[in-house]
Amino acid sequence: MQQVPTSDSTLSDVTDQAAQVADSLTANGFDLTASAQAALGKVTGWVEALVASLPEIIAAVVVLVLFAFLARAARAGTNRLMRRATDHGPLRGLTSNATYVAVLGTGVFVALGVLQLDTVLTSALAGVGIVGLALGFAFQDIAQNFVSGILITLRRPFTDGDLVETNGFRGRVEGVDLRATRIRSLQGQLVRIPNGSVYGNPIVNFDQGSSRRVDLSCGTSYGDDLEKARRVALDAMKDVEGRDPNRDPEFYYKEFGGSSIDFVVRFWLRGTDQGTYLTAQSDAIMKLKAAFDENDVGIPFPITTLDFSDAGTRRLDEPLRLLRSESRGDDAGGRGD
Repeated sequence: MQQVPTSDSTLSDVTDQAAQVADSLTANGFDLTASAQAALGKVTGWVEALVASLPEIIAAVVVLVLFAFLARAARAGTNRLMRRATDHGPLRGLTSNATYVAVLGTGVFVALGVLQLDTVLTSALAGVGIVGLALGFAFQDIAQNFVSGILITLRRPFTDGDLVETNGFRGRVEGVDLRATRIRSLQGQLVRIPNGSVYGNPIVNFDQGSSRRVDLSCGTSYGDDLEKARRVALDAMKDVEGRDPNRDPEFYYKEFGGSSIDFVVRFWLRGTDQGTYLTAQSDAIMKLKAAFDENDVGIPFPITTLDFSDAGTRRLDEPLRLLRSESRGDDAGGRGD
């Protein structure tokens, strides 16, 4: 393989061109060497300032770590004090979290003071109002949920463990944080509902009270004795498990239904627990069915009546009697054959 010789004239041309470029840059006011030296000087100054500030930086980090541990201890202490003062879980959680944020924020400002960033600290404090106003417009939903969470903890429509229904969800309250209310549904799912929706919509609390009522709807046949059906139903409800013996069951007919005369029978329980409610409701259904069967009171299936009379109101007893007699005659003739 042959090497291509490089002449001295070619190397000389390249050197001359590089010199011309350097001269042109210098002539135009840009000194590459001086610029590199200035940049190196700035970097060196930054490194020296960082090294000189290492004690303050280490002290600021230590302050932040100490305040972080102090914030946790303050949150735990506040939670213990609130447990002695109140049994309202959401109020305890909100107070403990607010204490934690306040102590940790104080640590951040102290760390900035240790770093001698007084101007930054002053500017931050002065800009809190402006930033808060801007964030208020940008995060209206977050602000609404935060304020609603505070109002919920103060007004106490429920506490941890209560069985509630709101926004189409029913379950037990697990807690209220700064954004959402946590509800564990009866099927086991965890539902997080924004505090604004909880505070702005109706809340049904099943546990605030000493008793709970069971409403059982049913119907009886048009051919049954209504007074007898009423008496049988009331007697059946007296032995329902969990019923409050100090309050008598109630019975009311509601309307003429499509195939039955509808009624509702109501009775009160001694407690509000969901398990007690479901057990009593199931026991009432079984006792009502058994009592109706024993006393020959019917619970009719859906029935459709076709009336072909001109007035549309004639009873079909006679046509049905004729059909039955014809059916018997046919059966007798078949046996004779």
